[in-house]
Formats: sequence, C-alpha cells, structure tokens
Amino acid sequence: MQSAPPLADRLALVRSAVADAVREAGRAESDVTTIVVTKFHPASLVRELAALGVTDVGENRQQEASEKAAKLADLALSWHFIGQLQSKKARAVLAFASAIHSLDRSSLVTALGNALEPGTGVDAFIQLNLTDDQARGGVRPADLESFAESVLATDGIRLRGLMAVAPLDSDPRAEFARVRELGERLRALAPDATDLSMGMSGDFRAAVLEGATHLRIGTAITGNRPVAG
Repeated sequence: MQSAPPLADRLALVRSAVADAVREAGRAESDVTTIVVTKFHPASLVRELAALGVTDVGENRQQEASEKAAKLADLALSWHFIGQLQSKKARAVLAFASAIHSLDRSSLVTALGNALEPGTGVDAFIQLNLTDDQARGGVRPADLESFAESVLATDGIRLRGLMAVAPLDSDPRAEFARVRELGERLRALAPDATDLSMGMSGDFRAAVLEGATHLRIGTAITGNRPVAG
C-alpha cells in the first residue's frame, strides 16, 4: 500500500492549491492567511510546520492548546483559537491566543472583556450558525447586528469579521457567498471588520473564491488526526 506523502509535500500541495484559487479569484496572495489546524497532533508536529514556514496555527481545545503554546514559546507563532470556548476558560485562552474565531454568545463576550488586562486586546471573529439547528454553536444571521453591537461595546475585543463552517450536504460556495453578504451587513456597523474566516480542507477553494481571508486547514496538511486521548 502506498504511504501517505510527508508533511512537507502535503503543505506544498495545499499552498499551491490556495495560490491557484487566489489567482482564479483575481486576488493577492497576501489577502489570504492559511491557519494550519493541529488539534490532537503533538507539539513536535507544530515545530516541524514552523520549520517549513508556517506561522499561523489553529487549536480548538484550551488545555491542549495552552500546553502546546507553552512548549513552543520559543517560536514566533500566531495561535488562533477556533473551537467553542467556555466562558470560564477565557482567561486561559487569552494567555496564548492572538485571535479567537468563535464568539457565539454574550456571556463569552462579557467573560473575555473581564479577563482582558487594561491596555491589551485580542482579535475576534463572530461565529455564524448557518443551519436551522439552534443548538449548534454560532450566532443566527438574524441576530448578527445586535450581537456585533455587544462585541463593539466591549473594550479590548477587536472585531475582525465573521467565521463560519459550511453545513454538511450543502453547496459550500453558496454558503460562503451568504457569509460574504453577511460580512457586508456587518461592515455597516463595523467598517474595519473586513475579514472572513471560512474554508477548510475540503472546501477552501470555494471559500477563497467568495472572499475568505483566513482558511482553517487541518487534515489536508497534517494528515489524519491521532486518536484523541
């Protein structure tokens, strides 16, 4: 059986595919940041990625991310927290994260505001729920403006834009077009909130074509995840 390509080859393939999508969209490569999602992978893999030029890393579990960030403190990495964040863990995440992609409820906004030290700040994205399932994480599109106002009123949270995951069994490009339109609505309130965090291993081309500024790509680069402990 043919073995999987090594990490450097997978990274190169994704970088090439992202560059192709950027050119197809008529955009500049500097407009798009690829965040490599490393959840469940060891710190040693993140160190390998850093040696290959990766600077943006995504994690979705606070304890795991905190431990990795501490082990890799000698590297110039930007850590992005992309998972659902419990309010009680806000301070722990702020200790390492340069950006939080999952603002989804007012209690979290309040917790982050209370945990931020005076004069400090964090970049943040509002997570959208694009499904009809209200139990899923994320802000419903109908509630976007009111929720954004609460974020904008909180000192230290720099609202960068929107984050979304295309629902299963949907047309990713149509969903990402919807996010782009919601981003235009958001900018009426927050002109600087121009970023769109959307697109993963299976749909990042569609995301780039619809204006994604941050891609969250895991298995296409890192390979299959080890079994979580």
